Amino acid sequence: MKKALYYKTLENGVVRCQLCPHYCLIGDNEHGLCNVRVNREGNLYSEFFEKVTAVGFDPIEKKPLYHFYPGSTILSVGSIGCSMRCLFCQNYRISQLTPQSYNDTEIFTVKSIVEFAGKKENNIGIAFTYNEPSTFYEYMISVAKEAQPAGLKTVMVTNGYINREPLEALIPFIDAFNVDLKAFSESFYKSITNSRLAPVKKTISRIALSQKHMEITNLVIPGMNDNYAEFEEMVRWIASETGDRTVFHISRYFPNFQMQIASTPINILLDLYDIAKKHLKYVYLGNVFDIARDTTYCDQCFSPLIVREPGRTLIPGLDKLGNCTKCGNHVIDHVYYERMG
Repeated sequence: MKKALYYKTLENGVVRCQLCPHYCLIGDNEHGLCNVRVNREGNLYSEFFEKVTAVGFDPIEKKPLYHFYPGSTILSVGSIGCSMRCLFCQNYRISQLTPQSYNDTEIFTVKSIVEFAGKKENNIGIAFTYNEPSTFYEYMISVAKEAQPAGLKTVMVTNGYINREPLEALIPFIDAFNVDLKAFSESFYKSITNSRLAPVKKTISRIALSQKHMEITNLVIPGMNDNYAEFEEMVRWIASETGDRTVFHISRYFPNFQMQIASTPINILLDLYDIAKKHLKYVYLGNVFDIARDTTYCDQCFSPLIVREPGRTLIPGLDKLGNCTKCGNHVIDHVYYERMG
């Protein structure tokens, strides 16, 4: 265990966690909603520090990050727990369990995970993913601080449900974010995720101001968050708040966990794609086989720049500065990574 950051001890040894907007009140020997932060005699601890449930090298595109060193590899690391209770959770086997019910972990110290990432040829860094990384905040920020001088990039794949102070402390050590914007209504967030939309919007706005690389993902669930007007309101907000060059992933839902609604119809995804393209320059379809809508095109001359096929990424139209080789338009800031050190 590791002494947790961001909490306050109240009367009678009760702890108020201040990491995320739930502000859990945690009694002695009890856990917060995330299941991994525990009160021991008035002190809050991260119960899963340096305990990893999933680790492996992935294409950066699987995060998904499409404009951050495309074609590269990154070490993905996950633990256990989540700050949301999504009925459709895709990784519920680790994110919705308690430490007491999960024993299949591997110990990776802060130093050893950075060393492991650094030994892999062409690996650009470490992605905190699989479950919600803010639940293992102490481990994530410690690893990120260690990775930076080693020349490794860091990525956070997150639901965005984190308070301002811990986010501010984290941003300097994270190079890229993918934020899952699950819907654009408070009612959806309350009934389907047991959380709120407003804090997620604040997180997205703050990351955008930081100038760190950010992409946004929306998982489309039939009858739940696929209303065309509401969807267009969301992409309009993204364009105005974070810029029309923000990379946006529309992802197909499949039944999982406690939600057994049928998979998203392709025609709905195509309609939403067309709506998003009216407001955002870079829109992609995920969890479907559609190479045309998974390809990056120049937003000026429309030449294909990055072609994503099953199992490989081809880069026929970008130079080493991220410019279109046909018209010179600058498209991608992070390309052709060469790690120093």
